[in-house]
Amino acid sequence: MQPLIDGLIFIVDDDASVREALAWLLRSRRLHSEHFAGADDFEARLAAEAEPAAPRQPRCLLLDVRMPGTSGLELFDRLRARGWLDAMPVIFLTGHADVPTAVDMVKQGAFDFCEKPFSDNALVDRIEHALAVSARVIDDQSQRRVIAARMAELTEREHKVARLVIEGLPNKLIADQLSISVRTVEVHRARVFEKMEVKSAVELANLLRGL
Repeated sequence: MQPLIDGLIFIVDDDASVREALAWLLRSRRLHSEHFAGADDFEARLAAEAEPAAPRQPRCLLLDVRMPGTSGLELFDRLRARGWLDAMPVIFLTGHADVPTAVDMVKQGAFDFCEKPFSDNALVDRIEHALAVSARVIDDQSQRRVIAARMAELTEREHKVARLVIEGLPNKLIADQLSISVRTVEVHRARVFEKMEVKSAVELANLLRGL
């Protein structure tokens, strides 16, 4: 038997037949899933994780628009406000009457929507694309954590030198601004490069861009 594809799909739909059909479809494509009858149960599942905003495994959410109690739209808004959707693309499951609403959710950050009854192949294609997007976000989050850990190793003076190096200032001007010797700047600069694991000011600037 072929191993499961790395990734986790959450199914949140109050219709048990839909949940079971989706779970079977995903198993047949070697995709692992967990399913929930309501938004509150799923939200509790995420809240139990150590870092729901920064998962270690690619994931996506299949979310029904209309559900009793907390609707899919309300859940989407709550999860987005908490930052829990950054690495978890959302695919809304919708009936024909809810298509305009689903389109509006895509404009607000949802990954896509799929109208019921859905095409198995089209849905799985979108899920696999969503997992690929999730994987890229998780990799970016991991890189940011690594960079942040390196930055935390810098002293206050090294932080100042690093900032001025990124601005393109030569050692002489950095020394003048910080009221230290050029030799001291050279020492701090070398330590910054060593701790940040770069070999040039350009590499340092590229590494810290966007942080």
